[in-house]
Amino acid sequence: MSSVAARRAAFRAILAGTACLHPASVYDPMSARIAEDLGFELGMFAGSTASLTILGAPDNITITLSEFAEQCRRICRAVKRLPVLVDADHGYGNALNAMRTVEEVETAGIAAMTLEDTVLPRPYGDGRVTLLSLEEGLGKIRAALAARDDPGFGIVARTGAVSVTGLEDALERTRAYTASGADALFYTGIRTPAELDAIAAVATLPIILGGAEGKELSDRAYLAARGVRIALQGHQPIQAAQRAVQETLQALREGVPPKQLPGMPQGDLMARATREADYKRWTGDFLGGA
Repeated sequence: MSSVAARRAAFRAILAGTACLHPASVYDPMSARIAEDLGFELGMFAGSTASLTILGAPDNITITLSEFAEQCRRICRAVKRLPVLVDADHGYGNALNAMRTVEEVETAGIAAMTLEDTVLPRPYGDGRVTLLSLEEGLGKIRAALAARDDPGFGIVARTGAVSVTGLEDALERTRAYTASGADALFYTGIRTPAELDAIAAVATLPIILGGAEGKELSDRAYLAARGVRIALQGHQPIQAAQRAVQETLQALREGVPPKQLPGMPQGDLMARATREADYKRWTGDFLGGA
């Protein structure tokens, strides 16, 4: 297995490169291994998929840091080369909680984490998305940077200001978060090329883009030219997995014989995803039999 340091270096090489790539949305050890086997350069473990995986619940920030960090550890233990970026939401509290989040996630083997300036969990009120003040958001980023032990571990400042408080506020936060020493900037809510162009004109750090749609904002050459190094495409794998489970259970419930079930893994997918050959070799080497 490659070292955690090597995987963190691979993530930083992505940021330092000139291309824009799509990460694989992963949520457990087997999905991460499949992504690695398919040649993905990066895995993304999102807060929403963490909530689905751990609680079977929507993304309402009801998981705990210890639950999240443990799933991070399981994912990182399962892969050999794949660096994993995680969405650490709001750091599970204030700036001091964000420091604890850095400690736990870094120890789990993650390559980098995002830390956002959204007020989370949802407060009592009208349900509108609100942001922390710039001062508090900046304080969280600085606290996270102070908490990391390995300088190779990435801290990514995330904001949804473009769609929440407007482009001018997003530009102000871009300048401040850049000056904080963060390793990259993550934006949600960018809806037009003009908005991205304005951000790119100010940002001097690599950009990570989440949730952008439209032909031009899906053009990786255009994104790369604007400093975008990572562009998320959503989290379809876990949704597809739930559909497969539902359809398989429904078929069994309706009496379809197991050997006639559609959609079963083809070839040696399960053997590869579970690293069956390794376990067979270890059995022979250390237990005295095949």
